[in-house]
Amino acid sequence: MSDVSSGTGKVVVNRAMSLDGFIAGPDHAMEWIFEYLTADTFPEVMAATGAILIGRGTYDVAGRMADQDTTYDGGAQFVLTHMPPDEPDPAVTFLTCDLDEAVATARSAAGGRNVEILGADVAAQCLRRGLVDEILVYVLPVLLGDGVRFSPPGLGRIDLEPFSTTRSGAVTMLRFHVRKQPRPSSG
Repeated sequence: MSDVSSGTGKVVVNRAMSLDGFIAGPDHAMEWIFEYLTADTFPEVMAATGAILIGRGTYDVAGRMADQDTTYDGGAQFVLTHMPPDEPDPAVTFLTCDLDEAVATARSAAGGRNVEILGADVAAQCLRRGLVDEILVYVLPVLLGDGVRFSPPGLGRIDLEPFSTTRSGAVTMLRFHVRKQPRPSSG
């Protein structure tokens, strides 16, 4: 759980995943997630969240799902991108800075609560840089057969320590601490 009382929220990769390891189906389809998972499935996660950070690809996929209830009530929303949209989105802050600064900005906005990292690319970058404290996975009872894998090729080994398994209806939530390894030097 988050250390909300001490004001030290965590950086958490938050993922819904099919049993065969996909976080999105073919063509980045994610509608299947909402057949099983809503904000009410695990309300304690939303309560512990103060901000989200996603990449532009995930933002665009969410925008295509206008018929789904993808409402997010977990605080400030940040999109890390090289190309902000021409028309601003008043619900989102677009960041064009480097990854470390984007995570720091989201942490500051989270007000001591957790920062949820959504999206395959930004999550992989954060994991590579040692910026993630926990991974939270909602395992959904479906086999997709193809799509976007949980982790991209080349991510490398990251050791995890399981600390919680919870079930709500058909969804099983797994939580892991990321074992910290030395961050790669930048020079």
